Amino acid sequence: MKMKITIAHLVPLLWVLLVCLDVTGAQLNGDIDADELKAEIADLEALKEKQRREVVKDVRVACNSEDITLTIKSYMESFNGLIYPKGLSKNSSCMSEYIRHESDIIYVIPLHSCNTMSTDVVDGIEYFNTVVVQPHLKLVTNKGRGFHIRCRYKTQQQILNADFDVKFEWSDSIIKDRLGDGAQDSVLSALGTTPLTATAAMPSTSMRIYHGEPIDGRVAEDVKIGDPLTLVVSIDDQDIYGMQITECSVKDGLGWSEQKLINSEGCPVEDEIMGEFEYSSSKTTALVHFQAHKFPYTSSVYYQCNVRLCIKHAGGCDDTPPICDANGENTLKRRRKRQTIEFDETKGVLYDPDREDLKVKVFSGLYVNEASEFDEEDFLDDNIADEIAARAHDPSRICFPQRDFAIAIAIAGLVLILIVIIAILCLLSKRRRKKELSTTGSSIYSGPYTNTAYSHSS
Repeated sequence: MKMKITIAHLVPLLWVLLVCLDVTGAQLNGDIDADELKAEIADLEALKEKQRREVVKDVRVACNSEDITLTIKSYMESFNGLIYPKGLSKNSSCMSEYIRHESDIIYVIPLHSCNTMSTDVVDGIEYFNTVVVQPHLKLVTNKGRGFHIRCRYKTQQQILNADFDVKFEWSDSIIKDRLGDGAQDSVLSALGTTPLTATAAMPSTSMRIYHGEPIDGRVAEDVKIGDPLTLVVSIDDQDIYGMQITECSVKDGLGWSEQKLINSEGCPVEDEIMGEFEYSSSKTTALVHFQAHKFPYTSSVYYQCNVRLCIKHAGGCDDTPPICDANGENTLKRRRKRQTIEFDETKGVLYDPDREDLKVKVFSGLYVNEASEFDEEDFLDDNIADEIAARAHDPSRICFPQRDFAIAIAIAGLVLILIVIIAILCLLSKRRRKKELSTTGSSIYSGPYTNTAYSHSS
């Protein structure tokens, strides 16, 4: 029997097919949405876990002229803890305490204290420090984090300006002769004076502390008490300016203590700590040798000096280097009154040596650690040290480290003991073999005994 299929029969089938496709698509979309939801949930869980383990969300650094400012964002709704430079967590003025702090945390580090040190880089100087964020007021936990902060500053060339008015000496006599006394003031007021500005590039100034002699080029960063150091202050080598070092001091970097080293005359305060500066012939470099020292409660030491620039051709450097008397006064320093800048055909430009723009402050710092109580170098004579060095480099000698030599002796002893044990075992085994051979070679007759030497017949 043949069935006749019409369009009316196909319409329900098409509807069923479309419904099946819609259901399948909905299931696929549901599966995709479920996977995305699972991924989002996993991300949220990971974020919560990170927030549970981490405290700091972001740190921003602002390099200012006198300090470094940190802006710290935290995952915590309110931050309870401490922020301090590494090594200054105990009774330090550099430590900041935060209790239920809800907004961004602002922490400021000075450039010349609080363990902030500097190093010379290309075209400038770089300051660095390590800051610890501790999310607890009393305990150090694994949630605490340390951040190494660096700020680099480029040195800029400064221009020294000297403004002065030029007044010609012949102007008064000419006006007085030709126009009379009454016209002198009116003519001068009409002509006025001619303002001139003398500009000169101000030399850059630097302070460096070397371990030993400066010629070795070893910049001191981490030394021990008593190590020989050399402090060098210098300006650019040129023919206009010289310098004089005054008012040097050493600070602890915490604001607690300061010791004067050089006074305002350029003379030492305590010779046993730091003596007089030695100046170069061009008066652009000065150095002083001293031994490393520190404050009892911190290892960071900061040195600061004032550099007074002087113009050589104007006689401003005649009192440099200073000649110090017993009272710490410079006998070459001339007592000069404050002078206004004016132009003189014979003497040139006169200047005021007390001008603030002729004074520059220089800084440098380093870490000084405690020396060990029994340092081998302190007990070795120079000749003994040279002899030891010569023996160490003698090619005819064979040297072994003590640890390797002890291990070799122990191994040799074990090998010797094993050899003795093996020898004893060999001797014992030989004796046992001899006994076995003697026992198996003898025979015992168990039959009737017949004495062949004696016979009796009847």
